[in-house]
Amino acid sequence: MIVDGYTDEPAGFGVPPYIDVYPRYIAGALWVIEPSIVVHYVTVDQVRKNVHEFIRRANSYDMVVVIAGAVVPGKYLGGEPIKLEELKSWFTTIVRPFKILVGAAARWGIGNEGGTVAAIPKEVEAAFDVIVSGDAEVYIYDLVRYGEERAEPWRIVEDMSLIDKIAIKGAKIVKQHPNYGYNLTAEIETYRSCSRWISGGCSFCVTKLYGKPKQREVKSIVREVEALYKMGVRHFRLGRQADILVFGSKDLATEEWPKPNPEALERLLYGIRFVAPSLKTLHIDNVNPGTIVFHKEESIRALKTIIMYHTPGDVAALGIETADPRVVKINNLKVGPEDAFDAVKTIYSVGARRGYNGLPEILAGVNFVLGLPGETKETYQRNIEFIEKLYKEGILIRRINVRKVLVLPGTRLAKEGIKWIKRHERLAAKFKRIVMEYSMQFLKLLVPRGSILKYLYVEGYNERLGITYARQAGSYPLVAEIPCRIDKPRIIDVYVYDYAGRSVRGLPVPLNINTSSLTALSRVIGNRAALSVIKQRPFSNEKDIHNMLGPYAQYLSVKGFTC
Repeated sequence: MIVDGYTDEPAGFGVPPYIDVYPRYIAGALWVIEPSIVVHYVTVDQVRKNVHEFIRRANSYDMVVVIAGAVVPGKYLGGEPIKLEELKSWFTTIVRPFKILVGAAARWGIGNEGGTVAAIPKEVEAAFDVIVSGDAEVYIYDLVRYGEERAEPWRIVEDMSLIDKIAIKGAKIVKQHPNYGYNLTAEIETYRSCSRWISGGCSFCVTKLYGKPKQREVKSIVREVEALYKMGVRHFRLGRQADILVFGSKDLATEEWPKPNPEALERLLYGIRFVAPSLKTLHIDNVNPGTIVFHKEESIRALKTIIMYHTPGDVAALGIETADPRVVKINNLKVGPEDAFDAVKTIYSVGARRGYNGLPEILAGVNFVLGLPGETKETYQRNIEFIEKLYKEGILIRRINVRKVLVLPGTRLAKEGIKWIKRHERLAAKFKRIVMEYSMQFLKLLVPRGSILKYLYVEGYNERLGITYARQAGSYPLVAEIPCRIDKPRIIDVYVYDYAGRSVRGLPVPLNINTSSLTALSRVIGNRAALSVIKQRPFSNEKDIHNMLGPYAQYLSVKGFTC
């Protein structure tokens, strides 16, 4: 049994509707050695529905592999990563199987939230037979091939050839995911580690601890996507790498700032489109702003290549971290504020064109990390000024992400602990409030009132608030809050009428002209037209609606949603 407690790493995401590489690689490692092995996959949210039944069931297996590790924790709509308390309580009562803990939690430590120091408590260690501090897929592969005595939990992949085999074999595990057949999004790995491992990388980040970067071959990645596509996956994200722009660069393992290889990126993206012709989402995640600064021409070509093959609404997440040059230097971060601004502006200049789903092709996502050594009151003011400058110059960004740093073993920050977070808690809280205000203003520019967002997947209904949550598939999808009940699974289009911090408020369109409330109709067609509709309904056909409302008729129907 594979228990997916979800992962959230600087390079890699596995909270639903995403499925990260861990469960696929682990299943593939088993099936490469012995195809007849029965592998069952469950998510932590499925376990929570009936913990007693899960414990009973888990005790019937030979092996239980638990995936855990949200090392850049945030707030999630699709699921909640496994908590420290759950790891302690559940797995001490499961005694029969051989129990293995893998993922970022096993490798770096456990922290339920930012602003804390990650570690693996002794109670968790005691609940498992093995804590895999190396690569999970290698340990599982060796365990089945050689047995427990010869399997080394600290071993890491020497090259990516094993990954290429097991990624394809493990693709069929996706059929057991609760989001399968709906909005399940497969995270795809193109290379491992970060080019900045040479200089030690950012003080807080674990990605460079994977060591010298190792790349996968284009044909191997394409074959993995093909396997997933044949299993029914229609949403993909090239998210498990530090910087997608430098995939295929011959300098990736030898230079801190490798030059992008747009030709290699095009071979990859063309190959994915060739083997997955009816995919619905193809997005990226991380982009290093330093790559754009040091290799602007090649970076622009790479971004244009992505736009040629991807789907709109894409996000290039930029780890800017801070706008304070002093903090940049102390923490060996990527770029200073001027260069960071230029990187965001460059992405906007290339990707601002609006796509078929209602969003620009690609925009930057700006990441700030709070609690870094060297921070002062001026740091927070500089961060605010950076955001203000973007807004005043009309440079669209998809989102601003702010998190308190999680202190992880093996990083330079481990020596400092959380003293910097403690020192500036009040400043951090104020900064978050200001960011929330600006986030709403950016949303108003991104999707003005009256915008139509297309192909949103209904994700759930909040009974207490009377709100349905829906969002598109992809990188950092924009959440729509809908003030009426719509049950999933359902794919809808949404009319944007208001904003709520990081999300928009919208109504499903077309609305049912005969049964929707005056309030709902007014939000879409205005008070005067809505009153006229109320007086004249019921309408019997679409022609009558068009005759009365003209262009507004597209938002209403006799068979639409009631809200």
